[in-house]
Amino acid sequence: MTYRMIQVGTGGRGGYWCSDILPPCIERGLVEPVAAVDVDPDALSNATEHLGLDESDCYTDAAAAFAAHPEADFCTVVVPPWAHEDVVDAALEHDMHVLSEKPIADTLDASVRIAEKVDRAGVKMGVTMSHRFDRDKTTLRRRIRSGEYGPLDYLAARFTCAKRQYGSWGAFRHDMPDPLLVEGAVHQLDFLADMAGERVATLYADTWRPEWAEYDGDCQALVEMRMENGRRITWEGAKANAVTLNGWGEDYVRAECRDATLVLDARELEYVPYEGDDVRAHEGEGTSMPLDERESWSDGWLVEQFVEWLDGGPAMETRVAENIQSVALVEAAIRSSQREEVVDVQDLLAETREAVEIDE
Repeated sequence: MTYRMIQVGTGGRGGYWCSDILPPCIERGLVEPVAAVDVDPDALSNATEHLGLDESDCYTDAAAAFAAHPEADFCTVVVPPWAHEDVVDAALEHDMHVLSEKPIADTLDASVRIAEKVDRAGVKMGVTMSHRFDRDKTTLRRRIRSGEYGPLDYLAARFTCAKRQYGSWGAFRHDMPDPLLVEGAVHQLDFLADMAGERVATLYADTWRPEWAEYDGDCQALVEMRMENGRRITWEGAKANAVTLNGWGEDYVRAECRDATLVLDARELEYVPYEGDDVRAHEGEGTSMPLDERESWSDGWLVEQFVEWLDGGPAMETRVAENIQSVALVEAAIRSSQREEVVDVQDLLAETREAVEIDE
């Protein structure tokens, strides 16, 4: 079935949705855009040019677009995180399903409110955690879960970049508090926890800003996570190093399993089997592993999953009720670094749910 949608946000990342993410989905008959929204009228040209929408179906107010197009089945939310809740509220008033860019919202409180309101409304809301569904990370996740290499012990990962000069990572990130955790770790901590196969129990983060980094907030981090199943994860994140080793989308992940070490580095995957104690090997000397094949990856695959869910298929793994864990990880990391203490992630989430009030 083809689902009618309203694209909310057509500038910046929303422009990429218009030009690259949605056209293949339209060609496959998954979605049909019926309207578009952006507070900047100039940005709506992306919708007319790439989605074939008429100017009369372009709006600067989401509520007006929703009211004018009751035939729409769902809306996307590709606007700044602090505006997500207002768009979701308007969508729920029109019984509309929602597919949102990460994060759910700009704070854990707002994310919890959204998740609760979506549940009460009985609609479906998915979150596009695109990195989790990259080709390389999907392949590694499947290999770990296959059991072919024995049980997983721990994961070690890095996301390290030379982006120390002002504006090199987008000027707004250099001006914000906790840019690495908010803008980077939201993806990395999410896909690592998913690979480990369980919710995170506890998290400890140490973040800082070296004197040569032109950021207002902390741009370097070391994070340790312990899963509820006992597995461990260590993550190194940096935006102010001397060289980029594993930049955006080209993460390094080493999975230490009982029977083999699996290494993902810049989208190439290899493994080295256990062949007895004292056997040594250097990374790059293992057996190369082919990456999985499928029609679409990342955001395109997530749109496909969302449509299958609307069709009555399995719920998205990144549905809002589950993806709240990702937002909790970022909040836990910020609190841990500020207070220099281990944070119980599930207690933090439970306390937030109890404290947040939802307007009836």
